[in-house]
Amino acid sequence: MQYYKDIVFQKPLPNEIRRLGLLPADLHFHTRHSDSATRIRDALKLAARRGVGLAITDHNQVSGVAEAQRQGIRVPLVPGIEVSANDGPHILLYFYSASDLRDFYRRHIERNRRDGPFTAIRLDTPEILDRREGYACIAAEAHPCGYAFLNRGVQRCVAGECIGEEIFSRLDALEVICGGMARSHNLRAAGLAVTHRLGRTGGTDGHLLHELGGVVTCAEADTVEEFLDAIRAKKTVIIGRERPLYEKAVMGTAVLPHHLPYTVPILQARWEQGLPRIRKFVQGRLNR
Repeated sequence: MQYYKDIVFQKPLPNEIRRLGLLPADLHFHTRHSDSATRIRDALKLAARRGVGLAITDHNQVSGVAEAQRQGIRVPLVPGIEVSANDGPHILLYFYSASDLRDFYRRHIERNRRDGPFTAIRLDTPEILDRREGYACIAAEAHPCGYAFLNRGVQRCVAGECIGEEIFSRLDALEVICGGMARSHNLRAAGLAVTHRLGRTGGTDGHLLHELGGVVTCAEADTVEEFLDAIRAKKTVIIGRERPLYEKAVMGTAVLPHHLPYTVPILQARWEQGLPRIRKFVQGRLNR
């Protein structure tokens, strides 16, 4: 099993990380503005107390970022969004300015959302990456090797020939420690980042308040702009651990009520996402 010097699988200690001159930030966290019950103010207060920066990356939504800015709590806040692509991957976009994030959302995401606000929008991954051109932002793929049975990772989609492998060249980074994934998934993601010469990010994919800061991306930076520059320059260290199975079950139970009202559009989106594989399977049978 291969390990990497800039990817450390242990509990982050923010005070020690800061003493080394690095800024730690959880770059994947959800709030009540999507499928979590966590209040923005509570997340910011905990981030401030723990000494970590934060990217609020709600599913297909940016209102949480706007609320966070209004709170006035002194936390390094990375303007972000997790966009669920129609062809499967989840793209984490980190913007240098909140105004650019809002503009991108208004022009490209809001009008393409489905009735199920947390499920895949009507744009495929290449289209999302096309539309982020012209904005100062970083594009990272969340949990690139997960989830089981679902096209929610770019590597799964490439392996299933739903997306061409050239998509990696259009990303800036891969999430190499995701708190919701298994160690094996994260190690494969780290290998992909090396193979495709991409930057590395990490985050909890947290939906419950206590999860915040369990995985952090660390960079030598004093500002959000310098922090994002470090990701692009591949000068980050990722520190954190995956949640144990029982904690994943607790989180899943907490998230489920947010999705149940949108069961029909979620199933419709899943069906559309599965069509390419179904067509490929049928065509393969016919060509025998």
